[in-house]
Amino acid sequence: IFGSARTPKTDHYYRATVQLARGLAKNHLAVITGGGPGIMEAANKGAFAGPSPSIGLNIALPHEQGGNAFQDINCTFQHFFARKVMFVKTSCAFIMMPGGFGTLDELAEILVLIQTRKIRRLPIILVHSPYWKGLMDWFRETLLTERMIGPDDIGLMQLLDDPDAIVSAIFDHYQTRGFALSPQEREAVLSL
Repeated sequence: IFGSARTPKTDHYYRATVQLARGLAKNHLAVITGGGPGIMEAANKGAFAGPSPSIGLNIALPHEQGGNAFQDINCTFQHFFARKVMFVKTSCAFIMMPGGFGTLDELAEILVLIQTRKIRRLPIILVHSPYWKGLMDWFRETLLTERMIGPDDIGLMQLLDDPDAIVSAIFDHYQTRGFALSPQEREAVLSL
């Protein structure tokens, strides 16, 4: 889960992220974040109470981010590139909550890696449609129209807002590729 370090605990994005991460953890999906405050803290907090690991990949920045207290596993990186490698190599889906330049950087990196087939296609889910609509419109109206990207590239991302729909989209992605559990197997795992 990616998103802004600047999101306060009172913000609806924070609360929505806690709820989403709880749902992911309840479905036995580990949650990995940047380990800092804001959306990252919310995601780690939501996952921390669940049965799956809550993981933080923090970055050492002067006078900036410190790690949050809701992590089962915490790693600190000196360089963004190494941290991004760990996000990409360990993820089964990418969930983009509202964020700033860092979140956009991470989204662009993931899109390029999937587009160029440097990594396999994984779900990229943009959460909170009103936040991402302008960017998606620009992708369609400018990048696609001017042939800077192809029609299939738009399909790399999904706009979803409901936490249950997000969890389902992740499982559906793997189900359609033959990697997911059957409904009976999934129910057995969830009953553990």
